Amino acid sequence: MRFPAARRLIRLYSVLFSLSATFLLSGVSVAETSVWRVSDGNNTVYLGGTVHLLRPSDYPLPEEYEQAYQASSELYFETDISSMSDLSVQAQMLQQLTYSDGRTLKTVLSEDAFTALEDYTATIGMPLVMLEQFKPGMIISTLQVLEFQRIGFTPQGVDAFFNTRALGDAKDIGALETIEEQIGFLAAMGEGNESEFILLSLEDLENTNALMEEMITAWRNGDERALQKLFVDDMQQRAPALFDSLLRQRNLRWMPQIEAMFEDPDTEFVLVGAAHLIGGEGLVQLLQGKGYEVSQL
Repeated sequence: MRFPAARRLIRLYSVLFSLSATFLLSGVSVAETSVWRVSDGNNTVYLGGTVHLLRPSDYPLPEEYEQAYQASSELYFETDISSMSDLSVQAQMLQQLTYSDGRTLKTVLSEDAFTALEDYTATIGMPLVMLEQFKPGMIISTLQVLEFQRIGFTPQGVDAFFNTRALGDAKDIGALETIEEQIGFLAAMGEGNESEFILLSLEDLENTNALMEEMITAWRNGDERALQKLFVDDMQQRAPALFDSLLRQRNLRWMPQIEAMFEDPDTEFVLVGAAHLIGGEGLVQLLQGKGYEVSQL
């Protein structure tokens, strides 16, 4: 492997693990945006749906995000965003996202999938030989980042924006998952169904621009129906195992942590990918089902 190139790809990936949420892109609410207030008596937790990459034109963010931020003393993200730039974390990513048992993409992919991937990488000037030691999750996340950059998106998404704000304002910051857990999710993406995963992801990459425009609009408007169609329904139908591991199971693991936040007088602002909040197994309905009072800002 050409490790200088690999390190550049790791830095691209370290934007955020939740680039995997972009794989999900494949009545109408009258609410303003994707922020919810969850109350249990006098205690409040805000939930904010995030988009992990945005364009400069997408700022300023909807004012409800600022409202929730100002009302909160603690912010929780999916993982420790700041540590993504740590060299030891990048080395760990490189190790876990690289085949070390003699396999390569050539050996795990069908001929059709390998050829399709090779053709795609050739069109963007990145020979597949640079990538063939990486696992499918890393490959697709890298290609997604490059495509997003091409159409004007930057790593300064909602998560990164508020992480920087919270550090500057000396607000407490927490994480729902460890870096190790997030790396593990990415390493396992497509495992056992590598060819199908690659082919479906390449299909989505061809429609990235249109899908992102639709997604950003739905996110800004807090349009739950559109968000569910974009994020949840398609994934449940096309990749049910991925839906279960990346959304459903993680939501269930996060629930006890969120419920524990109601046990102290502080107000928390929990910022996670928008896909985690909507749908029948999203955090909003899970909390409603537990009897919490939920309202969309």
